[in-house]
Amino acid sequence: MSTKATAPAALVPVFVRLKLTLLRNGLRQSTGRTAAYVLSAVVGLLFTAAIALGLVALRGNPHAGTLAVTLTGILTLGWAVMPLFFPTGDETLDPTRLVMLPLRPRPLIRALLVTSLVGLGPLTTLVLAAGAVIAVADGPAAAVVGVLAVVLVVLVCVALARAVATASVRLLTSRRGRDLAVLGGLFVAFGAQGVNIAARQLGSPDGLSVLEPLGEVLRWVPPASALGAVDDAGHGAYGRAAAGLALAVAALALLLWWWQRTLTALMTSPDSSTLQAVEKDSARRSGGAERGLARLLPGGRTGTVMLRTLRYAWRDPKSKMSWAMALGLGLLLPVVYAAQGNGSIYTSFSASALLGLQMYNQFGQDTSAFWMVASTIATPRDAFVELRARALTLMLVAVPYVTLVVVGAAAFIGPWSSFLEVYGLSLGLLGALVATGAMASALFPYSIPSDGNKNVAPGQAGIAWISLFGGFLTAAALTSPLLALTVWLHVAGLSGLLWVLLPAGAVYGLGVATLGLRLAAPRVAARLPEILAAVSKG
Repeated sequence: MSTKATAPAALVPVFVRLKLTLLRNGLRQSTGRTAAYVLSAVVGLLFTAAIALGLVALRGNPHAGTLAVTLTGILTLGWAVMPLFFPTGDETLDPTRLVMLPLRPRPLIRALLVTSLVGLGPLTTLVLAAGAVIAVADGPAAAVVGVLAVVLVVLVCVALARAVATASVRLLTSRRGRDLAVLGGLFVAFGAQGVNIAARQLGSPDGLSVLEPLGEVLRWVPPASALGAVDDAGHGAYGRAAAGLALAVAALALLLWWWQRTLTALMTSPDSSTLQAVEKDSARRSGGAERGLARLLPGGRTGTVMLRTLRYAWRDPKSKMSWAMALGLGLLLPVVYAAQGNGSIYTSFSASALLGLQMYNQFGQDTSAFWMVASTIATPRDAFVELRARALTLMLVAVPYVTLVVVGAAAFIGPWSSFLEVYGLSLGLLGALVATGAMASALFPYSIPSDGNKNVAPGQAGIAWISLFGGFLTAAALTSPLLALTVWLHVAGLSGLLWVLLPAGAVYGLGVATLGLRLAAPRVAARLPEILAAVSKG
């Protein structure tokens, strides 16, 4: 490539044509992909247009400026996190593909920035920003400031996404980065519940006024500050308007500077996945085989199985996602119910229920590698030790976590007088789920595909449903003695004896879990070939 070809003016059309070519070639791969893209584009644009028209309809409303600023802040947050969950959605997001070309950082940034303005994302951002400006602009001065605000909002959002993508491209294209992207479902769940709570609040008699405290903060956070400047200019506060625009311009300049620094470092430094990473890993391994938590685990087969299970939970993407969803939702559900005004300390049962389900299909998590485990099981005693070690690993996380959730529910939702009974019932339910999970792992194993988004191999969905729902109903039946005792104490007016449920639940949970492990062990030892065949289908 010649020097003239790398001039800033020549790079922009080249990169724009490259972006359009990548898009066109991607759509040519299949008719289904083209149809899905067109359909998603139409639906997205219609949804965006509906929001923009709704903003325009609020013109003249005293809270329109607050809503516009808040939506701009949410939109900016979406642009910031999008590259973290979709690192390979746009191949031009990876500047490491250009390291061998004689390109300077500044011209490259200009070309990439212009190229980033091509696509549905910038178009929807433009439409939303324009709708927000129309909703709040009042007078010629506000209209002029509004034009600048729209440009600044789009440029800041795009530059933010590019800077984040460049700073994290090597992590996100590695195995660990893909594992982190898998956990995006957890954040989506939190975000969806947040939107649900916000929608309920907006539907309250106070309406948009509930956003005022948040809007007062966001109107000084770029690029939402540019929308705040439009509102200020319409009310004659030209000093505040100039300050809001200045903040947005400063944010854009800071993002471009950060983007240039990270791009320069990325294209001139060695890849951490090569020799440096190997040396660092060798130095870490040379410190000794037993480190950290491994030194606290018991010896023999029990400690080995516990350490292996913990490593699966940390390294395997599917196991990591399952654990993260259980931990996140177990804490999220009580918070959501409390925020909706339906809070109860009994909602903390979700922590025991979701974590107890992690005991199900224990051997399916091993996939075809289960043959190594099967080769070490010769007697029901070996199977019992294997299952017990896996259950102890679950309890190592579940018991402290359930304790934390129940204590938090008692402190923030109340009442404290129900803490002992709820905590005892939670421990009893956890033990029952461990018992039924061990039995279900022996009788209804199924394979978890290592690739793709499916958690059940084709043809085994029925087995998975029977395992989970049948086991959960059985666990509920096993917990019925504790529930009956609780109801009797309440009906009989013996509230002073409710503390008995804590030791009773702990002892009962431990006993029923041990009984379930002992009943499942001989079935595991007798069905090793069947289990191996079932978990190897994925």
